Amino acid sequence: MKMDKWLLTLVFGLLTLGGCSARVVTVSPGPLIRVEGQPVSIRCDVKEYSGPREQDFEWMTSREASGTRTKIISTFDASYSHPSISKRVASGDISVVRLKDNEVELKIAEVKSQDAGLYWCQTPSTDSVISGNYEAQVQLIVIPNTLSVSPQTPPQEVPEGSEITLSCNVTRALTHPTYLSVSWSLKNGATTEEILTFGPQGDVVTGAKFARRYADGGIRLVPGRNGVFELVISRVTTSDGGTYECNGTEWTHENGGKWIKIVENAKEMGTVKVIPTGQSLSVKASSSSSPSSTSQLLSPGDTLTLLCSVTADNLQALALEVTWLAGERDIVTMERSGVVISNTSSSGAQGKRGEASLERTGAGEYRLGVKGVSAEEGGEYTCRVRAFIDKGGRSEGGGRRWHMASEKKSSPVTVKVSQIKPSYTVNLEPVLNPQMTAEPTELACHVTNITHLPLGGRLGVTWEHTTLPGIGDDPQTSHRIGSLDGNGNLLPGSMYSDRLKSGAMSLTRVQPNTFKLRILRTQEIDMGQYVCTVSAWSVSSQGDMVETTEYNSSPTTVRWDTKRPTLNVVAKRIREASVGGATFEMSCTVTTENLGEAGYSVLIQSQESLESNVRTIMTLSPDNVLQHGGATDPNRRDSLVLTKSGPAEFRFRLAGVQLSDRGYYWCDITAWTKQQPGQTWTKATSAESNKVRIDFQENGPSFSIAIQSDDTSVYPSKTAKMECSLSVSGSSPKTDDLAYEVRWFFTRLRGGQTTTQVASVDRFGIVKAEIRNSSSEISIERIDTHTYLMNIFGTQDGDSGEYYCVATPWYLSASTGAWTQAGELTSSRIFLTVQFAVWDSLQLPLLYGAAASLGR
Repeated sequence: MKMDKWLLTLVFGLLTLGGCSARVVTVSPGPLIRVEGQPVSIRCDVKEYSGPREQDFEWMTSREASGTRTKIISTFDASYSHPSISKRVASGDISVVRLKDNEVELKIAEVKSQDAGLYWCQTPSTDSVISGNYEAQVQLIVIPNTLSVSPQTPPQEVPEGSEITLSCNVTRALTHPTYLSVSWSLKNGATTEEILTFGPQGDVVTGAKFARRYADGGIRLVPGRNGVFELVISRVTTSDGGTYECNGTEWTHENGGKWIKIVENAKEMGTVKVIPTGQSLSVKASSSSSPSSTSQLLSPGDTLTLLCSVTADNLQALALEVTWLAGERDIVTMERSGVVISNTSSSGAQGKRGEASLERTGAGEYRLGVKGVSAEEGGEYTCRVRAFIDKGGRSEGGGRRWHMASEKKSSPVTVKVSQIKPSYTVNLEPVLNPQMTAEPTELACHVTNITHLPLGGRLGVTWEHTTLPGIGDDPQTSHRIGSLDGNGNLLPGSMYSDRLKSGAMSLTRVQPNTFKLRILRTQEIDMGQYVCTVSAWSVSSQGDMVETTEYNSSPTTVRWDTKRPTLNVVAKRIREASVGGATFEMSCTVTTENLGEAGYSVLIQSQESLESNVRTIMTLSPDNVLQHGGATDPNRRDSLVLTKSGPAEFRFRLAGVQLSDRGYYWCDITAWTKQQPGQTWTKATSAESNKVRIDFQENGPSFSIAIQSDDTSVYPSKTAKMECSLSVSGSSPKTDDLAYEVRWFFTRLRGGQTTTQVASVDRFGIVKAEIRNSSSEISIERIDTHTYLMNIFGTQDGDSGEYYCVATPWYLSASTGAWTQAGELTSSRIFLTVQFAVWDSLQLPLLYGAAASLGR
């Protein structure tokens, strides 16, 4: 028996030395300090085991280490629990939750004081060899819940820009080493945002929305004594309104460095409403002489003094920007920093705006002063206030961060400035009065007897024109030509804008009290009545020129006896075209009356007969731009010439006239005038000349033909030559304008009627030889324009007979410009004899004899 035990021990030791794993069971590090009535969780896991992957666990407890263990709960045995605990297990107050195959958690929903003690976690063995530990122990300490949270109710309403102090007392009875933290949150509707948490390690954690405000000092934590903590929120805005809550938490710091929250208590502190600045902000403007009055009457040169009073519940927390407005225009502003800015006028000139001053006379009291007022300073004055709250901290640019809480305007104060208007007399007289169209006009507007025009005042003028009856518009309607304002700016009227901009008409100030209207080339439409209206302008305290009064002159009439310009055009033939191909030339001379310097446009027109349609051949503009009309053949444009041969003379030339050119020709001339160089032409009058006729008859050329040969009798194998000559009489065309189509015919019998064509050449020079029975060859060559030579090479007996030629002339007609076929011409006949019979009779016997001798 002893030997067996020794062997068993030896085997177990060898297995252990051989590297077998040892089971390790661990639980949460303790001791665990928990608060009575709070949930408790104790974890247990097993490692380095063998057997099934899923392990079972058993929990036991005892008040002391040496005391009897009480079974609590098991993962595999439902009846494992001790009767004193089974009811709590059945109710779910005590449970075990499997987290992994090798890990579980013991949970107590509401821990009781009697639950304090030692807890063991056991794992039944599934190992083949007993090794390691099979249970682990942890101590649970249950302390009473002594955490107390007592907040102080904040004010229900606070003005925007002030501060809120949130005071909260958090305490607990210190029986074991536990720690406290306190936090504040803000609830708006369904959204709750964390503001700040202090503890448990003495650190501060801020919510995302409040982090920058805490860093900028807008939120401060003030720890007090005996568990009192204060959170101060300064420079509040409307977004800081809502329900505030204080939360106290008790913590324990367990082995392993983990902070465990063991109990917390949250209390609602109360609802705070932030009153917007706009609800209490009040702005009132008044006269300094009578604070209750909303109007003030001044004389020119007086000093205007107005007061702006600002009140608000949180005035001491506001930074104000105060601006005085005249109408809708800012005149002076005091910024938040106290810097005063005097604004410029709309024209950019400072003028007298520097006379305006603004000063702070007390809390919320501001005084405006404007020295040396004039009538232009009259109107409604308003005080505008913008209230800002310092958000704390610095912006990205380094400046302070501001929030504009509200903007308000006061009711207006009406300021009236009495003034004596300037007085003067206006006279209008003509300097240059036109006697006919296109002559210049000049009118002078004089201002005299000027009184009460203030220092720096100026005069302006407006010119108006009313047309005469029957000319232009209704004579009762006046049209503004243009005006010069107090700054000398030209403001043209819509109808005269182009003429004023081009310089054809001008408005000038030649002296401080004299204005002139000039028209370079007066037209009939310019006749009528003219009136000049002179306006007085003065400088306002804002530096702007404003109109104060105006006086009209008596009307002055401009008119003359109108003489219509007339135009007479005479056409004269310079060269007459009597035959086709000749050149036609005519001149057109212009004479005028009641027309000054003018330009002319010319239309060359024609018609076949006096009843036929009119065609436009060519045009020449007043600027000498030449264009061809639609009736011009594009191929003949080089034959057409239209030029200006003198100041009032034009010449038209047509080269190579044709039958289609016959008809009547004349000039249609229009006279044009300009107001001044560079302007567009204006039509004055127009006229047509007398008509010049082109008329000739077509007489084409006459042709004749002849045939000849130097030798009409030839020996066989020789060359026979025959010439076909043509001649032209009458209007002979040019060489390049003439061509012939020539054919040769042959008959064996003298005077025979049956003929055969032997060769031909067309008018393009292409030669064609016909197929014949003879072995001779035929060629045709052109000797000159009118002569063609036929050669018969290697004549034979079969070439004997009569020959003649037939020609068809073609010529380019000068009258029509087209190739024309003339009548066919036939020459006389000549007989060619080939002396072949005697020679043939002698030749054959000799050939026979020679052949016989060779045969022997």
